[in-house]
Amino acid sequence: MIRVGIGGWTYEPWRGTFYPEGLKHADELRHAGAHLTTIEINGTFYRTQSAASFAKWRDETPEDFVFAVKGHRAVVNKKALAEAGEAIDWFYGSGILALGDKLGPVLWQFAPHKKFDADFAAFLALLPKEKDGRPMRHVVEVRSETFLVPEFVDLLRKHEVAVVYADSDDYPAIADVTAPFVYMRLQRTEEEHDTGYARDDLDRWAARARSFAGGGAPDDLVRFHPKPAAKKKRDVFVYMIAGAKVRAPAAAMALIERVK
Repeated sequence: MIRVGIGGWTYEPWRGTFYPEGLKHADELRHAGAHLTTIEINGTFYRTQSAASFAKWRDETPEDFVFAVKGHRAVVNKKALAEAGEAIDWFYGSGILALGDKLGPVLWQFAPHKKFDADFAAFLALLPKEKDGRPMRHVVEVRSETFLVPEFVDLLRKHEVAVVYADSDDYPAIADVTAPFVYMRLQRTEEEHDTGYARDDLDRWAARARSFAGGGAPDDLVRFHPKPAAKKKRDVFVYMIAGAKVRAPAAAMALIERVK
């Protein structure tokens, strides 16, 4: 299944553009959930939320809606990631499990200074495979070119952890499939396009998403491992993040129409 969404749902410029004039702020998530299929919760990078808040968000969205959740900086900013086990357990105990079946991948986003080394390998081994009897999915966003090697792809495949494909001017783009799902963050929306991306570009992203979902890998995206992943159907998560943020919801909705 291909899910497409945005980062967060409370952004003032969306009021009167994505959100109708006069819509109560308390109703914005319901509106977003009716028009998108996923949302990446970013605020959890800085501070945790209560289980009650996660349960409220769970109940305000459609039955088949899914949230991705960004892991807390207390985990990813550890000087020694091999010692992050206690922080990981704390994060999972902070309330996110109240999302229930609507908890999608947890995104672990690393600073550009974090390099590919044995410490990173130890971190991947700490990520929980399941919680409360429910499988957990993990994705890492890396921002150093030291990760652009086959050995990194091998390690992710070993642990079935996905890597962000970043459509970005600033961060590495890795299209190798390393998990039973694919996670893309598209960061080039432009205000001059009412759909964020030019329509031809949206057509290309839709084709790429369908290729990933069907078990393939787009030929026009760069991979760093000589061996492709096993061909099998996968979930695909696509988020319109950064760029001209005011256009993100329109870009997401335009892509949803193309992948139906």
